[in-house]
Amino acid sequence: MKFGVTFDYLCPFAWNAHEAVLAGLAEGRPWKVDFLAFSLAQAHTSEDDPAVWYNPAGQSGLDALQWGVAIRDHWPELFGKAHSALFAARHQHGLDLKDTQVLADAVSGAGCDPDEVAKVVSTGEPLCKIAGEHMMAVDQWMAFGVPTFITGDQAVFIRFMERGRLDDLDRALQLLPWNRLNEYKHTTIPR
Repeated sequence: MKFGVTFDYLCPFAWNAHEAVLAGLAEGRPWKVDFLAFSLAQAHTSEDDPAVWYNPAGQSGLDALQWGVAIRDHWPELFGKAHSALFAARHQHGLDLKDTQVLADAVSGAGCDPDEVAKVVSTGEPLCKIAGEHMMAVDQWMAFGVPTFITGDQAVFIRFMERGRLDDLDRALQLLPWNRLNEYKHTTIPR
């Protein structure tokens, strides 16, 4: 199965979903997954304001996205660990993803050389990729948030309540092609 899934390290529900995707890949699921950057900061920007990638300094989540995309594209064998570490820095440890040292520590713990990652980020290449992937997700699939799962011309925003549940992901992936149900939302979640 081939699918794409959007991410922004600011969203805990994206972390829940991505941990399940990574678990499936680690188990050897026959998936071809495209991890697509999506900026929640851009999604919340007024149409009258310039896009966040034209003034990235201090934009919430954009630095972490650049580091993640740099690793995804230049060190794909380390991406899974780094991807998890960047999510954990924000949601498990409550750290500020605008702090370069936080990003460096997270990716270093995942086996990446933070100086090399920073060099790639400084080229602007990851920022251009983020802009392109974000705009493609919006223009082609009407994506509005993360995680959005994409297969063919179908895209579905899914909010998983528990992190890393491969059984939940399996069930959701089976439903991706089914487009006669648009919204199904529990009014309360017993916890």
